[in-house]
Formats: sequence, C-alpha cells, structure tokens
Amino acid sequence: MTRESRIVRLLPALLLAIAVAGCTQNDPPAASERGQLRVAAVAMPDRHGAAVSEAVIRSGGNAVDAAIAAGFALAVTFPEAGNIGGGGFMLIRMDGESSFLDYRETAPLAAHRDMFLDADGEVIENASLIGHRAAGVPGTVAGFWAAHQRFGTKPWRELVAPAVALAEHGFIAPQSLVDHVQSLRDWFGDSTNFFEYFGSMRAGDVFRQPQLAQTLRRIAETGPQDFYHGETARLLVRQMQSGEGLIGDEDLQRYAAVWREPLSALWRGYEIVSAPPPSSGGFAVIQLLKTKDYLHHFFDGVPHNSAQYVHLVAEMEKRVFADRAEYLGDPDYVDVPIRQLLAEEYIQRRAREVDPQRISSVDGVAPGLESHDTTHYSILDGMGNAVSNTYTINWDFGSGVVVQGAGFLLNNEMDDFSVKPGVPNVYGVVGNTANEIQPGKRMLSSMSPTILLEDEQVKMVIGTPGGSTIFTSVFQAIVNIEDFGMSPADAVDAGRFHHQLLPADLVTYSPSRPLPGSVMSALGERGYRLEPHSWEFGNVQIVLRDGDRVLAASDPRGRGDSRVFEYSPGIRD
Repeated sequence: MTRESRIVRLLPALLLAIAVAGCTQNDPPAASERGQLRVAAVAMPDRHGAAVSEAVIRSGGNAVDAAIAAGFALAVTFPEAGNIGGGGFMLIRMDGESSFLDYRETAPLAAHRDMFLDADGEVIENASLIGHRAAGVPGTVAGFWAAHQRFGTKPWRELVAPAVALAEHGFIAPQSLVDHVQSLRDWFGDSTNFFEYFGSMRAGDVFRQPQLAQTLRRIAETGPQDFYHGETARLLVRQMQSGEGLIGDEDLQRYAAVWREPLSALWRGYEIVSAPPPSSGGFAVIQLLKTKDYLHHFFDGVPHNSAQYVHLVAEMEKRVFADRAEYLGDPDYVDVPIRQLLAEEYIQRRAREVDPQRISSVDGVAPGLESHDTTHYSILDGMGNAVSNTYTINWDFGSGVVVQGAGFLLNNEMDDFSVKPGVPNVYGVVGNTANEIQPGKRMLSSMSPTILLEDEQVKMVIGTPGGSTIFTSVFQAIVNIEDFGMSPADAVDAGRFHHQLLPADLVTYSPSRPLPGSVMSALGERGYRLEPHSWEFGNVQIVLRDGDRVLAASDPRGRGDSRVFEYSPGIRD
C-alpha cells in the first residue's frame, strides 16, 4: 500500500483526532515552555480545511504545502466558494522573501466586449451570472501546481489525498450549507444542473461526491495535465458545448498562472505586502491605511464605529472606488498607473479632499490622476513562513453549472468585467474600459490577501471574501487591531460597514451586527441612508504574531475554524 493510499484510508479518523487535539487561540504555550517545539497557526473557513492544513504542517510540510492541501479540501467541503473551477491569488512569505501568484480566471478566446448586451446595447439580466457563458477559464489547479513547483516540500499526491478522501467518504453537511443551497432554488431554477448535484444534500447526513473524487484522483496523479489537457478537460469542454459556453480546448491548453511582484508599502513601521493588479485589493488597502493616517487629526478621539468614524471612512472609501473604476484592470492588457496611485503626495492630496462634515457628491469625487462569494485562509508555519490565499468562483456557487462527470462547479467570474461601462455588476460596482471584456484577459478583482511584516518577520496574515467589501473589511480589521487594541477574535467579530461611491449617500452594515441606533440616527441627520447589507459580508481569517504569542481567529459570521498548535519539526509520518 502506498503512503498516499494509507492517508486516504485513514483520513476520516485523522481529521477527527486533529480536530479534537487542536489548541485554541487562548492557550498557546509560552516560548519558555515550548523548548524545541514550534508553533504554527491556521485560520480557515471550515473545520475540514483547518484539520487538513494542521495535519500537513505537523507532518513536516510548510505553509505552502498546507495551503495547497487546504485549498483542495475546501473544494469538497466548502462548495459555495472553495473550488477547482475558479481561481484566485496566493501571497507567500517564504524564507524571508515575498511572492505573489496570480491564478485568476481568464476570459475565453471567443469572448468579446459586448457579449452580454442585447440588440439595443442594454445588459441582459443575469447573463454574466448564471449558466455556461458566465464562466471564465479556471486557474486554481494551475495555480496550486505552480506554488508547489516553486515552494512545495511534500509530494503533490500526498497534498491532494485528503480532498480525495473527503469527496469519496463524504463529510457531514452542516445546516448552514444546506440552507444556503436551498436558498438558491429561485436563483438557479432549472437553468443549470446545480440541483441535480447538490439537491440531495441533507443537514446532518454524509454528503459524498464520487465524481469529484475521481477528478481529484486524476489531478493527484498528473497535476494540471489532466485538468487542462486530459479527461477532466474533455469533460469540461463537453459541458460547455451542452450549454453554448465559450471555454474550449485551446482556452484550457493556453491557461497559465502568473508570478507577479507583490505590492509593498511602508506604514507605521510595518511593511504592508498585498495583491497587485489584476486585483484592486492591495492598492485599496494601502490607500485606505495611509489616507487614515494623513487624516489622523480628524480621527483623534473619535470612537470606533461612531457616526463621525463611519463618515470619515466612507469618504475615504468613496475615493478609492473612484480610482478603482477608472484605472484598474489586467496589467497585461492595460497600463495601470499603480506607482502614481500609491505615491505619498497623491494619497495626501486625496486625503485633503475629504470633508470632515459633509457627504461628497459623486460628481465631486472624480478619479484622482491626471489625464459574493469567495473564500480566504491564512497560514503561519513554525518556520515563520506564511500564506495568505484568497480564491473564488465569484457569486454563491458560481454559475450554478456543474461539470457532468467531473463533479465540480464552474465560476461566474465574467461578471467581474465591466459588462458595460458605468453599469454596476452584481456587487453594485461600476467600471470603465480598463476592465472591459477581451479574449484571454483577467477580470478585475477586489481580493486582498495581505501580510504585514515587522522587522522582516511576519506580523499578521489576513484576508476575507466578500466581493467589493473585501478590502474595506480587511482595512477595518487591521485598524481594529492597530488603533483600537482589539484581539484578533474581537477584530473579526466587530460590526463592519461599507461604502463604495455609488450611491453617494448609502452606507451598508453587517446585518447581524448593526450599528447602534444613535449612530444611524446621527448619520441620517447628515444625509446618509443606512441599510443592512444584502448579505452577511466578510469572513475574515487572521493569524497574528504578538510578541512571543501566536493568535488566530476566524470570523464567527461563517463556519470557520482557527487554531494555534505546537509540533516537533523532527517528526515525520
């Protein structure tokens, strides 16, 4: 029996044992008590991802090994967002160097600018969200393989094996997942095969996915070869042909993950490392943090989530979204002026535009230069290496199209392009020609995997899902810790709010953690409309090094699992 097959056979018991043995964020041992033991931490959107990533690190793997194994496991147990049919961004800190891997989806070669417009030039409702044409070319398998080739230390098959076991043996479906599936009956209706695959899921029952298990076995054996050139590729293209989709053989064969230079900026003695274009997230997190410091005289003494605090942050966010709409896109297709957008003098100038009392009109927030569902996890291994990974199929359960015979969902990332300049996407965000549809182009994203460094060592690993709310949520969580002294657990639990330029007077807030009534009244008197967000946005995952302690926290809005654990680096399975 091979080592990989033993792992597959024993995984259900292994996952249970690790889940029981995991330490909480409140009881990591002090440095003096650890001796030669190392301390690692993971913050995951579900317990299966947490157990798998911990098992990999305990067995001698590094943060990248753990990230790959968790990513495949979440493709099984977190189907609303975990994926092999989507794409994402992986920010890596390994051996003192930062790297960024772009495995974002691309537009099919047959895609074109006006593909979602009718004969009158108007946007066809939901055409970029539901069904085969909504899907971009998936990048996750290629991305994980590229990360493994550069940084992985464990055998590839061993990292995919836990996902194979979870798909074959099944996992107990939580009530929240089943409710989520059932809530989409009107959304997908009978326009996709979504309910043929997921409709049998029942809360508390074991949900098995034999087709996905076979696909993962092929990926375990051949890496991306099967997914982009072999049997899985054939099944994917056949699924596209059955619904007039655009992804063909050439699209899959040409797909490549891309290594890019991460964005980096100094802030309060930290180095912020975050996502470059085609993400808008990194630039936005950096702009927001620095703008807040330039406005420190307005923030001094202002309580957390008070009316004045919300107003000032909304004014900052408004300007970030204006720049995002005008300038951000795939850097392989458009010239993104990222250095100018992050220049100190530019951020200072934008900060000076903020009116501390009144709401800026949309016309008054022009671009400043001249001329729903995603998942995130954070990992810190015992050697100080870190991964901040955000990947997605876009809206809940993507396009709703399951690849028949392969058992995985396809994304609906085509909606992240500007389907028509000035027309909002599903998140209400507008764009311009920089993000228009072009064959082979990567669509703009808000994903913001971020790492903070202090004296070259990892201080914080953070990220979240949430569409256009991603970078505003990451920003608020960082500020909660740095400015308000919150623990990671309190920082992710705190109420959040969001503003994104349009409508100019609308601020939304966490439905489960509303702003106080007095704050909403005060903001209403200033002219704001306060509404609960249309979904419970954000599922923030944080790992924080605080002196000799390591802390981890998962957002209680989701079904996440964070754990800090010690292990001996000399032990191998």
